[in-house]
Amino acid sequence: MVEQRIQLDLVFAALSDSTRRDILARVAKIEMSIGEIAEHYKMTFAGIAKHVKVLERAGLVIKKRRGKEQVVIIVPSSLSIASSHIEQYAKMWSERFNQLETLLKEEK
Repeated sequence: MVEQRIQLDLVFAALSDSTRRDILARVAKIEMSIGEIAEHYKMTFAGIAKHVKVLERAGLVIKKRRGKEQVVIIVPSSLSIASSHIEQYAKMWSERFNQLETLLKEEK
C-alpha cells in the first residue's frame, strides 16, 4: 500500500510539469532519443535528460539502447495507477451528483 502511494506520488509529480507531459506525448507517438526530444525545446540536452529522468523514476518511460544512443519509450501501463486513482473520485462525484439530482426532483 505504501509503495503504491509512493508510485502514485511519483507519477503525479512527473505529470505536474508541462514539459514532461509534452515529452510523454511525443514518445507516445514514436520512440525518440534524448537528442531528438531536445530538438523540440529551447532547453539544454542536460535539462531534457533531467526531465526524462523524472519520467523514468515515475515508471512512465524507460530508456533502451539503440546503437550508440538511448531511446526513450513510453510505458503506458504505468499510467493505470493514476487513472484508477482519478476514477475513484469520478465515481464518487458522479454518485453525489445523482443523489443531488434525485433530491432536486423530489422537491419539485
